Amino acid sequence: MAQKKLLTNGNIFRRTDARWGGVVRYLDEQGETKRKSFSGTSKQEVRDKIRAYITAFNSEIAESDESKKLLRDSLRTWLQVFKYPSVERTTYDRLECTAKNQVLPYLGEKVVGDITAADVKSLLNRIMTDGYAYSTAKKVYHILTDFFRYMTQEGYIDKNPMTNAPMIKKANYLASQDKENLPTCETVTVFTPEEIEKFKAEACRCWGTGKRFYQQSAAYILMLNTGLRAGEALGLLNRDVDVENRVLHVRQGVKEVVKRDGMDIQSGTELRIGKLKTATSKRDVPLNSAAIEAINELRREFYFGEYTPLIPDENGGYTRPNNFRALSPDPRSRRNRD
Repeated sequence: MAQKKLLTNGNIFRRTDARWGGVVRYLDEQGETKRKSFSGTSKQEVRDKIRAYITAFNSEIAESDESKKLLRDSLRTWLQVFKYPSVERTTYDRLECTAKNQVLPYLGEKVVGDITAADVKSLLNRIMTDGYAYSTAKKVYHILTDFFRYMTQEGYIDKNPMTNAPMIKKANYLASQDKENLPTCETVTVFTPEEIEKFKAEACRCWGTGKRFYQQSAAYILMLNTGLRAGEALGLLNRDVDVENRVLHVRQGVKEVVKRDGMDIQSGTELRIGKLKTATSKRDVPLNSAAIEAINELRREFYFGEYTPLIPDENGGYTRPNNFRALSPDPRSRRNRD
């Protein structure tokens, strides 16, 4: 898409009918030459009309030229217009968080068209030396790559700064932080039998009154024995559990997203119940005896029916992930006595 621009500052002439005329030539968005004509009873009147038109024309160009905007404004608009409708809410929340905390504090006040590969590399190096995880640097790199690809494809900028700003190699990134670049298989932690017993003991720990220290503690034992993610476990309905055949069906997940009014962030969060992280996440999981006992304990504590969550809140609804990770209040506290 071509950028509109003026070809002349206006020509003024006397017409055959004794009136005055003027014309301004410009290129439109398709790159075609256009003209804007003016007329008046005096030369000054036509000159004033041309000046007003050129002022409005330049103002329109400034407002529509993304390359002349601050990255702070252009990146936010791009996220809202192109990313918000096309990705999961949790994904959008992460993109917005990355932009807000890792990109805009350092590049937000720069004009988009002035950002160079050196600016991008400086940002990545800063993230590395500040001790952020490699995954954080990758998120920054990916959001800037997508944004500047869009800016280049739309013709707002001629040169993509990401072309000469490759992502830092993981080995070099970790070495700068005195960390070892281990193969993925070696970074997976497998609990030893002793660690499993310590985990179970902690999950089942009680206050002096006998009340469990952790809310819905049997859910942790269930996750330990099935490998379920927290969102998957909280999304289970009682009908998804087949104790007789020792299997549970993972069909949906629970996510907690930022509460919004349109695009405006509101205070608090809200639950989203829906599809799982990937297509292969929808699966059947076999149950061992420890998992079945955990399920039975969850049902003894709360059971609201087949079509209600296995790990419900006190009203039989879905448990919020943030609440699930919280400790149970100490029944001996003054707040509870009151």
